[in-house]
Amino acid sequence: MNSTSRPVFGNYIAVAIVVLTLADVLVTAGRDAFAEPPEKPNVIIIYTDDQGTLDANCYGSKDLITPHIDRLAKQGVRFTQMYAPSAICSASRAGLMTGRFPPRAGVPGNCSSSHGVAGMPHNEVTIADMLKGAGYATGHIGKWHLGYTPETIPGGQGFDYSFGHMGGCIDNYSHFFYWVGPNRHDLWRNGKEIWKDGRFFPDLMAEECEEFLEEHRDKPFFLYWANNVPHYPLQGTEKWRAKYKGLPAPRRMYNAFLSTLDERIGRVVAKVDELGIRDRTLVIFQSDHGHSTETRTFGGGGNAGPYRGAKGCLFEGGIRIPSIVSMPGTIPQGEVRDQMVTGCDWLPTIADFCGAKPPKRKLDGKDIRPLILSADVPSPHKTFYWQLGPQWAVREGDWKLLGNPKDNSHKAELTARDKLFLCNLAQDITEMKNLNAENPEVVERLKKLQEQYVADIAEK
Repeated sequence: MNSTSRPVFGNYIAVAIVVLTLADVLVTAGRDAFAEPPEKPNVIIIYTDDQGTLDANCYGSKDLITPHIDRLAKQGVRFTQMYAPSAICSASRAGLMTGRFPPRAGVPGNCSSSHGVAGMPHNEVTIADMLKGAGYATGHIGKWHLGYTPETIPGGQGFDYSFGHMGGCIDNYSHFFYWVGPNRHDLWRNGKEIWKDGRFFPDLMAEECEEFLEEHRDKPFFLYWANNVPHYPLQGTEKWRAKYKGLPAPRRMYNAFLSTLDERIGRVVAKVDELGIRDRTLVIFQSDHGHSTETRTFGGGGNAGPYRGAKGCLFEGGIRIPSIVSMPGTIPQGEVRDQMVTGCDWLPTIADFCGAKPPKRKLDGKDIRPLILSADVPSPHKTFYWQLGPQWAVREGDWKLLGNPKDNSHKAELTARDKLFLCNLAQDITEMKNLNAENPEVVERLKKLQEQYVADIAEK
């Protein structure tokens, strides 16, 4: 190196130091821009079932009334690129509860709705296990769908208290599972069957939430309110059926049920306000995956807007979901985050907010607390992976490669050429054009990345 080149090299080092320092500043700013969370804040996860990508007024739906979901968005941060861990119910819940890819957590698809059949392995560490170890009271209310044995129902997976159904869905008045015979009753409290026939299940859930909040108002708690709404059967109240009677089917049935849920969400959040604990309660609202187009839900009703796909497939409409996080005084209010985040991220993020120790095992989720606190913090995910039966998808930046894709929105036919389907989400969020022929090097790179993920998951 000659003498004239040394100052230039020194300048490169100086620039690199500045860039690295700036990155540290952004992360630090994300943590310091707002107050530190209260010691051991309460945590409420409101998990909805089959709610479409844009199905809230704050997400752009013009024919839907959701003032209480919208209020959470005004009181917190709303995500536009939140991805479900999977496009099916049980797998999504496993990813949320463990912070791990669902196949790594032992739940690659749906668990059985039959009593006596195991689900997510008992040795998986859930958010409830983690927070219980940090001194929290833990409660599950609503849908479970992660196992139906003593070891795999909520009481075996870290929850002190549980009320709800263990299978995939129930009729909201009889509380029977009717969809795969034989028909069977499915309503339980702490592992014991109970009977509330004739009572509307969303009202029962709201009552149980209010009682749990009242009982634990003076000590830290974790409440996992796993709604069965707007999953079929679409049984909205008469008030909302009348409100939407002018809409075509199946949108009017879907909207009536979702607004029915929104009303109950308002009721439970109002209870948090009434108890004076809102500023020390982290509220996370999120759907498990995209809307259903199954016959049992009249063939649709949900709104994915421009996004292709729905429940059960890995196009954006199946996995890009509404999601909001709120804790006034600690988290910004009325802000939006466009960075890519995932349902697996909540376990490490909750650990950070609550000062709890994450499980000592491989996690696929990342702590997104800095990103929540500052819009300038980048996504912690350079890549991410989904696997559902023969379908898989891998994302790297704006590139997304799908293997063996399905399109349950039926927006276009998929041919043999589409067995590998490449899209660039920055150029085309609709995923309607397969770019694999024009970008063979990208396809090859993402295929290798998918193979690495498969091998890594096999190691658990």
